[in-house]
Amino acid sequence: MLPYLLKRIALMVPTILGALTITFAVMQFVPGGPVETILAEAKAGGGAEGSSYKAGRDVDKKQREELMKQYGFDKPAHERYLMMIGDYARFDLGKSFLQNKGVWELIKEKLPVSISLGLWTFLISYAISIPLGVSKAVREGSRFDIATTFAVLLGYAIPGFVLGVLLIVLFAGGTIFDWFPLRGLTSDNFSELSTWGKVKDYFWHLTLPLICLVIHSFAVVTLLTKNTFVEEIRKQYVLVARSKGLSQERVLYKHIFRNALIPLVTGFPAAFVGAFFTGSVLIETLFSLDGLGLLSYESVIRRDFPVVLGSLYLFTLLGLVVKLVSDMLYTVVDPRVQFSAVGK
Repeated sequence: MLPYLLKRIALMVPTILGALTITFAVMQFVPGGPVETILAEAKAGGGAEGSSYKAGRDVDKKQREELMKQYGFDKPAHERYLMMIGDYARFDLGKSFLQNKGVWELIKEKLPVSISLGLWTFLISYAISIPLGVSKAVREGSRFDIATTFAVLLGYAIPGFVLGVLLIVLFAGGTIFDWFPLRGLTSDNFSELSTWGKVKDYFWHLTLPLICLVIHSFAVVTLLTKNTFVEEIRKQYVLVARSKGLSQERVLYKHIFRNALIPLVTGFPAAFVGAFFTGSVLIETLFSLDGLGLLSYESVIRRDFPVVLGSLYLFTLLGLVVKLVSDMLYTVVDPRVQFSAVGK
């Protein structure tokens, strides 16, 4: 186990370096840059919508050179790359060019929104999908199975932002009802509310975004649960257990459950962390939720390279660690798995 673990950890280094190198190289050829963005926004009063190239040509050359020096663009690309790798080795993600804040600080500011959306989407999806998948497996081929399959696939097929627009029109002051708020994670008077009032206000704001995210995530977990249980139900050991006179409930929960849940349990870490850091940009934009998804999108559009690269580094590292934890869980859930034999 230990040699395999060390080998996986060692492989993380070239993987992260590869992702950072490719992204850094692509950025060197992307039209525009943070200097052009700053100059364009300064010329337009902070809200430029026009071409950044024109703005860059119109300003004083000395001012442009000062900005290039301030942000390190006066150095060759390979020097900037090596400096970035050195900083990331110390977990220094740098400072945003456009927001005058550290990348770590920006990520921490956006985390409450991403954690709120990710945590509740994960919990609600699994709490409903796993029991539903088990019920479908037990009743395979029934009307219930066919109807629920149609329902979850329909939910999966509807884009989240389309459902979001529909919910806004129906329930958020669009044209029919005005039951839910359309902006932010909490109300302006949140600090003045009682504890119970804060809980209600928090979920009041989350209701519509969560509906959009949860409905879209039902299908994969539900159908995976159903298929794994159906596969286990058809195996020989289940027939033997039933031939011994064991009840269906005991066979299901004592013999089938553990084996069937292996793919789901080992996927928990990735799904749990992924729910936080793969937020829907469109959902966050629709409901005015300033989370990590929106931060990443705006950073790419505005060429805020430290935020783009810093976020990429952090999320790639976290993804690799979570994948390793998921693999290690196989040995916990199923002791028959022995990674020490891998590669021999």
